[in-house]
Amino acid sequence: MDVRRRAYKVPRPTAAVIHQEQQQQSQASGSAAPKASDALPLPLYLTNAIFFTLFFSVAYYLLLRWRDKIRNSMPLHVVTLPELAAIVSLIASFIYLLGFFGIDFVQSFIARASNDAWDLEDDDVDVDPPEHRLLTCPPSAPDHLIPAVTSAEDEEIVEWVIKGTIPSHALEEKLGDCKRAACIRREALQRITGRSLQGLPVDGFNYDSILKQCCEMPVGYVQIPVGIAGPLLLDGFEYSVPMATTEGCLVASTNRGCKAIYVSGGATSTILRDGMTRAPVVRFPSAVRACHLKFFLENPSNFQALADEFNQSSNFARLQSIQCSVAGKNLYMRFSCCTGDAMGMNMVSKGVENVLRYLKSDYPDMDIIGISGNFCSDKKPAAINWIEGRGKSVVCEAIIKEEIVKKVLKTNVATLVELNMLKNLAGSAVAGALGGFNAHASNIVSAIFIATGQDPAQNVESSHCITMMEAVNDGKDLHVSVTMPSIEVGTVGGGTQLASQSACLNLLGVKGASKGLPGANSRLLATIVAGSVLAGELSLMAAIADGQLVKSHMKYNRSSKDVSKVPHMNDLASNGLE
Repeated sequence: MDVRRRAYKVPRPTAAVIHQEQQQQSQASGSAAPKASDALPLPLYLTNAIFFTLFFSVAYYLLLRWRDKIRNSMPLHVVTLPELAAIVSLIASFIYLLGFFGIDFVQSFIARASNDAWDLEDDDVDVDPPEHRLLTCPPSAPDHLIPAVTSAEDEEIVEWVIKGTIPSHALEEKLGDCKRAACIRREALQRITGRSLQGLPVDGFNYDSILKQCCEMPVGYVQIPVGIAGPLLLDGFEYSVPMATTEGCLVASTNRGCKAIYVSGGATSTILRDGMTRAPVVRFPSAVRACHLKFFLENPSNFQALADEFNQSSNFARLQSIQCSVAGKNLYMRFSCCTGDAMGMNMVSKGVENVLRYLKSDYPDMDIIGISGNFCSDKKPAAINWIEGRGKSVVCEAIIKEEIVKKVLKTNVATLVELNMLKNLAGSAVAGALGGFNAHASNIVSAIFIATGQDPAQNVESSHCITMMEAVNDGKDLHVSVTMPSIEVGTVGGGTQLASQSACLNLLGVKGASKGLPGANSRLLATIVAGSVLAGELSLMAAIADGQLVKSHMKYNRSSKDVSKVPHMNDLASNGLE
């Protein structure tokens, strides 16, 4: 909708003002009934009744007279004195009724149209709005706006942004100062919406580091506390795992799982596969042609030529496989390649574009519909990721000794094994889970992803996990494992280069690209994620088995308030107790 701000010399009264004026007028007139006008000092209901009766009476009289004239072949333009009086009465009553009812009807449309416009009281000229104008409801109470700019020059730029003279998204380019641009945009946003951004910090952040790569049109940054779980003893090395979260008890629970693993001798991990995927969709005139390309792509004798084209996109991209699926005339091609220490989405996409250009010469009738056809599948739960894997596929295991299960986890082996079977396996199957055969893998994955600068949306498939528990050593000890087929992480690019996230990666010893073996840092990060998930699964399952889940959340996540006096206790379930 084309929304334009309209200038008004006098602000349009609000409904509250109109209601107040009506009350004042009613109080001034006392208990007297409303009058039609000063010229006709009769009660309004009596005046309306008179004119309604007059209008319909004279209309009926004139119709009868005209009918008689037509029957008797008398001219209609010849009128008698009573007929003339009736015509005058008809016109007068019509004018009254139109003035009383018609004007209000028309004004209702005018008022409705004016309500659709976005009016600013202080504007004296019509201006076009910025590109992204929000129609917001006024706050119930005006916020106290704290200015984000101080100089007169910045104040002028804020006005230009509000008027649309300078697009908000172009501030960094025009000013050459990212921090200044964020402050000006922030102030303009406060004035446009009438709502304060107090509490959203703007100082203390390097806005140059996110320009054209992490976030557009920033107005501040969100603070998320980072806790440390560990040490996690994994493959003979100790790791202090940073977790960015606002859920109480999560870090403490994962830390308890790390302790149980540590005193039991540690966990071991194995990388099953490492390959990022991208799957374009193309269309042909016929299904036969689509199948012809499928056979060509899956023929081993053609793979090297395709790999040569694909690998030109990067020094680290190496094509591993191509998996095809046909749906009618449409062909989905799932390319998988290793991407070094980068998560690799851009890398594999560029390689796919090279191959598509190469295929276009031999298949001119191929219509490229999209670089991604969701056969990849990115940021969505999909069986193909659960079965074939995407990113890093990791399995991590540990044997927890019987005495550790009792002393640290406060439960026993048999109870944990039974709970895992009924909850994580059977319960998830009953729910129809896709990759969700675990207690809360996404909790740990999300916390580590945010702390280390990963794409949080890829938590969807990265949290695919099946947790297995089995009694070993004559039923005394517990063997626990997590299998995660699609952990999508990187240690270069994206948010990994930001100062806070880079510090967390440095804490784990995986900052940047591996100098010795390309991809080693990202693979190590994937194993740390899996090891942390293993610790989190152990601790949460033990808490459920011991009946301590709610009690621990009341202690660490809900303070010590008397919950019997707190309303809406059903909100507990929505805060991710599991």
